[in-house]
Amino acid sequence: MTNMLNTHFTPIDQQNWSRRDYFYYFTKMMPTGFTVTVTLDISATLTWVKANNLKFNAVYLYLVSRLLTSHSEFRIGRVDDQLVTYDVVHPSYTVIHADHSIANLWTAYDQNFQKFYAAYLADQQQYGQLPGPMPKTPLSANLFTIGSLPWLDFTSYTPLPFTPLQSFLPVFQAGKFTTNTDQRTMMPLSMTVHHAVADGYHVSTFLNELQTVFDQPESYLD
Repeated sequence: MTNMLNTHFTPIDQQNWSRRDYFYYFTKMMPTGFTVTVTLDISATLTWVKANNLKFNAVYLYLVSRLLTSHSEFRIGRVDDQLVTYDVVHPSYTVIHADHSIANLWTAYDQNFQKFYAAYLADQQQYGQLPGPMPKTPLSANLFTIGSLPWLDFTSYTPLPFTPLQSFLPVFQAGKFTTNTDQRTMMPLSMTVHHAVADGYHVSTFLNELQTVFDQPESYLD
């Protein structure tokens, strides 16, 4: 079972684009990406997940994907040398096997959480136990990387590409849940972006909004 894969995009008029000069600078003169790591309070979302007997990882993937639909700077890709803005981006995430090997899956984003959740479970059932790094073949370029390291409470996480940066979509990595003295459950989350499409302001705005989303999950999930 899969929901419809939205691959629609709008071409960017680079000549009149507000980030034209910044894009040139951060891709040609000084290619740069950067990572920001924050600690998010996920207490309200965990409570909602447990009350509804759902899987946190699916909720995490959905909430990040949904918020990205409100931030065009994080949905920029390239199609045949043309910069474009995708309508949506779909989460590409890691599953961990019993022997600690990993596989990369993706699930098509759908604004309807129940449809997304059903598709997520179907992907887990069909592909989750298959060996190899990518048992489900990618069907589109508008997949963004989002994962978790559930064993580690980190304060910094930075992906290190060994080739020049070619992707403009963000990369997310969550860490181990911890409980603080106020009995709040906290989760580290890193967000890595290409500086050609976004600045610190954009990342800060997104992460602050994501905390609001985690504080009010019922507004997005019911």
